[in-house]
Amino acid sequence: MSFVLEGPVLEGALVRLEPLGHRHAAELALAATGDRETYAFTWVPAADEVDAYVDAQLARAATGRLAPYAQISTATGRAVGATAYWEPRCWLADDRLDAVEVGFTWLARSAQGTGVNAEAKLLLFRHAFEEWGVSRVDLKTDARNSRSRAAIESVGARFEGVLRNWSRSWAPGEEGRLRDSAIFSVTAAEWPRCRERLEERVNGFVARS
Repeated sequence: MSFVLEGPVLEGALVRLEPLGHRHAAELALAATGDRETYAFTWVPAADEVDAYVDAQLARAATGRLAPYAQISTATGRAVGATAYWEPRCWLADDRLDAVEVGFTWLARSAQGTGVNAEAKLLLFRHAFEEWGVSRVDLKTDARNSRSRAAIESVGARFEGVLRNWSRSWAPGEEGRLRDSAIFSVTAAEWPRCRERLEERVNGFVARS
């Protein structure tokens, strides 16, 4: 596969997605020190693990299979979480991206429910469908993570099923174990309606900000 994931800066009204780097580490460490109750099934580094977390994501990026982002709140100018494009698939031609995953997503507790997640998904989906021309964007989460599943459904992705023992578990105490993954997707045919829905949600948050 010759296609290499390279994510450009993506800017919205509530969030700016910047390619992840060590310049974001101090703010991400602060973001990760808040209430961590919602992170039970999600890879979110502790404050003293952020440098290693960034190193790990940049190592994945060097393979061409990951484009990691820091999520920057436009209200504060500070990093409040992370996300990424992941697992590019080029089925029809080596230089044409046909499908990609959006994943490795987490937000500081203070940024959850503010519209940042909705707009980040709008920016990522729009670039994937309208610039790269993908046929599919998919998302996955631990099948037990009802909060994450609800958040994914809220941005217009369709639940496809559960793949058993599909990927690494990030749950505390489950190091070295596999998890069942709930799989969601948006297809190119569904994107116009999904975009309309996301834009409506984001505009509502912007109006209240």
